[in-house]
Formats: sequence, structure tokens, C-alpha cells
Amino acid sequence: MASREFLKILQSARIGDVSAQQRVASAYLTGAFKTPIQPANALIWLEKSYLSIQNQVFSQLNPSHGEILELDGSAPEILKILEQILEVPLEETINSPAFSFGWKLFWKLANSNLSASYAAQWQLAELLLNPNKRGSQSELAIWLSKKNDGDDFLSLQKKAKEFLLNLADSETPFTKSAKALLITLQPKNEGITYLWNSWVLERNEGALIEAAELGLTIAKLTLGLRLAQLDKDLDSKTTSSGKPGNKSNASLKKAAYWLGLAANDGDRDAWFALGEIYRRPQFSGYNATESNRCFDRAADLGHAQAQFRRGANLWRKREKIDDGVRGLQASYWIWQAHQQGAPGAKELLGKILENVADPKMNSWFKLATFAESALNHHQEQKLVQEWALLCHRVILANQFNLSKAEMLLCDVNQLQREHCVVVDIRYELPKILPRLIQIDTTQQRRSLLAAGKIFADIKLDQEGNLRQRRYRFDRVAFWLENTFSKNAYYQTDSEVV
Repeated sequence: MASREFLKILQSARIGDVSAQQRVASAYLTGAFKTPIQPANALIWLEKSYLSIQNQVFSQLNPSHGEILELDGSAPEILKILEQILEVPLEETINSPAFSFGWKLFWKLANSNLSASYAAQWQLAELLLNPNKRGSQSELAIWLSKKNDGDDFLSLQKKAKEFLLNLADSETPFTKSAKALLITLQPKNEGITYLWNSWVLERNEGALIEAAELGLTIAKLTLGLRLAQLDKDLDSKTTSSGKPGNKSNASLKKAAYWLGLAANDGDRDAWFALGEIYRRPQFSGYNATESNRCFDRAADLGHAQAQFRRGANLWRKREKIDDGVRGLQASYWIWQAHQQGAPGAKELLGKILENVADPKMNSWFKLATFAESALNHHQEQKLVQEWALLCHRVILANQFNLSKAEMLLCDVNQLQREHCVVVDIRYELPKILPRLIQIDTTQQRRSLLAAGKIFADIKLDQEGNLRQRRYRFDRVAFWLENTFSKNAYYQTDSEVV
């Protein structure tokens, strides 16, 4: 059942409040306010909001209502609503009332020069081409036939294939996924399947070479690994971490050729193997810079050893790298490798990131318990915004064992990274070095998420200077102690006797 707050927003949305319409859509996309996730409903409200904004911005160009105009990147209101529309999974809105609007807008965005075009191209390409979405493709084909406006399914697939190739050749957030989909779409006729099976079952090298020549990515990779003597386990697709064999330059050239073809198909193991070949002294194309580039590409594609290698190199060079916070880049790649179980990653990560997984051992624990109780009863206590912000800061200080200065001065909006928390207060206290703290528990992430919501629209200078924050903190701490320490009703479930 939706919350009262959501119902109030919904009431405003129904009377035409554009901001409320966007908040309703966001709730249907994220499940906020205990709202069921319904992309179709989200798209309906985004359509209403988009048309309202469009009429306001372009009323002099085209006063008619309900028509999608040519997209213009100069209007920030339009760009904001477009970004929200692109978060809607178009596949899940087929046959909904607003699907026609979403379909037209996605195609306009895909063919535009806006930065949002990549997200639209990816959604359309995946919907039209991914073999795992045949059910949705059938529904879409039926919808297009009923629409009867000249766009047939096959011609749209050709356009989507162009989008997919464009994404694979560009540096975008969707490049990796686009390359993976292209590999999936490679032709796998019976002849190639027969050749590959001949290699797997009978170790027929002629069949392996023929399969590679016909374009099978795994055959190109396997052939390259064999030529470079990197295939210690012939039944495994992953490269060996052992010492490289003593192959001749001619064999290494052939290996680099086939591995290069497999790498261009987006195979991360091929990129890693190329990095090893370029490091071999007997290879005439020896190039340490190119080797590093190959290892980096393998890391970008998710190769665990490459990620660990990249992180370890960044950590060794941390004194020379000015990345704002020393060790942040290194910790990210080592953390990625640790997620895949790379040997040594956990140990090295422990040297870079602090671990404070047990908040009950921190000096803030008691006050943070009271702060959490105050937030849980904020309506009853009538907390003003400044005090609510401080309560969230106290909770974060307890979860990550912050000092008092760090608790008062840290920029909550800039704290969280994917793998850690970055506490940097050098803007106020230059001599205090930044700290990197590992996010280990679900409760830590929940605390960051809750604080992030309330601090989202708060600028750092709105809370005042350090003196003002200290004074306000002393008042809040005194109030929390006197209000909650003696009243079991307000204590958290874990504290109630």
C-alpha cells in the first residue's frame, strides 16, 4: 500500500504539477514510498510531464498539444525529463497506453546528436536484436503490424544493428554490453558448430584453424593461446598465470594476429594474453606501453588478473599520481578483482582501505542510537532540517568511525563511491589527509542511502561554518542525551528491554 506522502504527491500530479508528475514516475521506477515498481505507469506520468514542459518551452514554435517536436539540447528542462525517460525499461512498457510515446521518443533520441542518444540506441538495439528477448520481440512485431505506419520489424532490426555497431566502436557506458551482444549475434551455423566440436572432442587442429578463419571468437582465442603456449589447460578458456613458454618470434606474431582478432570481438582473455605477448623479450613487437594498454582493456572488460595488476600498479605509483585522493583509483580496481576472487586482492585491499565493520565498537554508537530514534520519530519530535542533517551525520560517523571534525565537515553528497567511502575535509582543514574506508555491511550502505536522500539538495555551505556546526552539534547532542537516554519508548528495537 502506498504511503500517505506518495498519495499527496499523486494528488498534485493529477492537477498538473510537473515536478510532482516526475516524482510519481520516479517512485514507480524505484519503488520509493512503498510503491510497486511499474515502468508502464512511470512512462504514462513522464509523458504527461514531458508534454507539459514541451508546451511551455516551445509554445511559440508549435502551440499544438501532444506532438513530439524536434529535440533541442538547449533547454535544460527538456534534457532533465529526457534523462528520466531513458531510465524506463522500454521492453516492459509494450502494449501500455504510453508505449507509442516512448517508442517515438526513443527513436528520435537515438538519431539525435544529444548525449542521451547512446542510452536510447542501446535500449532499442537490445530490444530488437537480443535473442533472449524473443517474447518481447514478438509482441513488438504484432504492435507494429497493427500500427501500420510503414515501419516493419526487419527494417528496424537493420537500423538497430547500425546502432549496435556504433556503440561497439565508441567509448560509451554501453560499449562493453554492445560488444557482448555482438558476440552473441555471431553466426553459429551447423558447419562452425561441427568444426568446434571436432576440436573439443578430437583435438583436430585443422578444424580449429578453419573455425577461427570462419570467425568464431573462441576459436580465434584458443588458436592464439596455443601458438603463444598460454593454453596450459586445453579445456579452459582462461589464460594461464604460469611462466610463458619459449616460443619463436614467428609463432608469437601469428599468436598476436589471432588474439588481436579475438580481442576486437571484445574477448577479455584475448586482451590479457596480448598484454603478456607484448612483454616477451623474444617478440619483435615488444612494447611495454602497448602491453599496458592491452592489460587495461582486459581490466575494463572484467578480467580479474588484469584488474588486480592494474590496481597494484596504481598503488605502487601512488606517490607520482595526482588523482585527488591517493589510492582511490588503485582501491577501485583491486576491489573489482577481489569481487572475482583474485589471489592477493583481499590482502592488498586491506592495506589501502580502512575496515570499520563493527559500529558497536565506536565511540559514536550510543549517540548514533539516539539519533536514529529521533529520525524514526521525526514527526513526533518535529525535527527541523538542520537537526535532522546532524542526526544523519552522527549515524554516518558511527558507521564509519569518523572523527568529530570529519563528521561535521564531510561532504555527504561526495562520500560514497561504488566500493568505499572517501572522507576528505581538506577544503576546511588542509593538513588532515583524506581517508578511504571500505563499505562492508548492508547497514553502512543503508545509512549512506538515507543520508544521500536528505542531503541531495543541500549545498555544503548551507550548514554554516565549522564554529556554527560545532555549536549546533553541542545542542543536538545535549537534546538527544536528555530526550532518549531515559525513555525506552523511543529506543530502537535492539535496545528495548
